[in-house]
Amino acid sequence: MTALTISRRRVAVPDWLVQHGGLLAVLVSVCLYLSVSTEVFATTPNIINVLRQVAVIGVLAAGLTLLMASGGLDFSLGSQVAVITAVAAQLIANGTSTPVAMVCGLALGAVFGLVNGFVITFFGVAPFVTTLATATILDGVALVAMQGQAISISDQLTWLGTGEVLGLPLLLVIAGVVCAAAAVVLRWTRFGRDALAIGGNHVAARLGGIAVMRHTISLYVLNGVLAGVAAIMLLSRLGAASPGTAGLHLELTVVAAVVIGGTALYGGSATVLGTVLGVVLLGVVANGINLLQIDSFYQPVSVGVVLLVAAIVNHLRHRSAH
Repeated sequence: MTALTISRRRVAVPDWLVQHGGLLAVLVSVCLYLSVSTEVFATTPNIINVLRQVAVIGVLAAGLTLLMASGGLDFSLGSQVAVITAVAAQLIANGTSTPVAMVCGLALGAVFGLVNGFVITFFGVAPFVTTLATATILDGVALVAMQGQAISISDQLTWLGTGEVLGLPLLLVIAGVVCAAAAVVLRWTRFGRDALAIGGNHVAARLGGIAVMRHTISLYVLNGVLAGVAAIMLLSRLGAASPGTAGLHLELTVVAAVVIGGTALYGGSATVLGTVLGVVLLGVVANGINLLQIDSFYQPVSVGVVLLVAAIVNHLRHRSAH
């Protein structure tokens, strides 16, 4: 009797698939369900529309991923977007050239980030408290800047809001470039490694020669600049700034996307790919609620539920790792 030797080869599973397999499975399942439930979801125009809508969230989430990797947090990003949108719209409506208004928006975002970073590092105030206070202030500033009324910019930024590159929305291309740059920075640069080191143990990072305060301020400034980018993108898509634009709801959506993606709430671990999947999932869910004609009031409920579940899973993962 001949003995047959069967060689078994172990199939190597990519790390990214192991890390994000569950989230990817949820995203695919939701897409399949919506494809069966409605004929519109799987059409090219609808998919492009979803991706254009989540582009703003993607830009903010990419920056927040880097910040949360270092143990930081910023609850004022949505409010920063609201103020920058209002100011840029006012400038354009009053005759300021569009490029100048855009640069002013980016500079304003950098100032907001600098203030947050300065208060957190020099005064030792918790990021949650600092940025929540900043968000409250900025929400009021946005209303003052708009004087409670919508500000139209006509077609001044139409080229950005509806433009395309190789058939893809220009807003999506910008978001893709920002996310790709964040991924490269986080994984292959010293700046990204230092952020992770600070998030893992800021005392050890300081003793290891990392300029923790300077690095932290830089991350908040970077997030402010990206808030400026997101604000210009949002203004170009809407064509106007109005009360209720951006604000806390936008920020909670961004935080939800980052946490869903697997970035640790305590810092020291982050993934831009997971963040991108989280952004797309939230965009698909919001689109599905509209297509299924479910009351729009359920959209913030869905974001809150997903954020709570993701936070619990994130905490359990962190506890099991230690």
